[in-house]
Amino acid sequence: MLYPTYTRRSDPFALMRSMLRDFDGTSPSRVTQPVFPAVNVWQGDEAVAITAELPGVDPADIDISVKENVLTLSGERKAPEIPEGARWHRNERGFGKFARSVRLPFVAAEDKVEARMTNGVLRIVIGRPEEDKPRRIEIKAA
Repeated sequence: MLYPTYTRRSDPFALMRSMLRDFDGTSPSRVTQPVFPAVNVWQGDEAVAITAELPGVDPADIDISVKENVLTLSGERKAPEIPEGARWHRNERGFGKFARSVRLPFVAAEDKVEARMTNGVLRIVIGRPEEDKPRRIEIKAA
């Protein structure tokens, strides 16, 4: 087993920072699998928008569900068929079933959800319920 070397003995927190890097997985010596699919979430006054990168996934193989304030994407990216007798030279793209849940900033109504897929990017827009939208409060003169 290799033990990390701590060269900064004058910095009392160097050891702690190094241990935290090792613990949280940000150490360059650790290899982590990326989360699939990668998502971005934007919130506006009227809606929240989620984009998910799903290259190589058929839209028919994607399930989108909303329950209260959690959106769940699940599906499967199928492995490509390779000719008989062929073998992989490099295989870096993952295949198989996936599921990803995103907590929304409000409880979503299922009838206010729209989804479109373009060039391998799924865009989901969820309208904000009227009662949850910010309202301007008028100040009355005394």
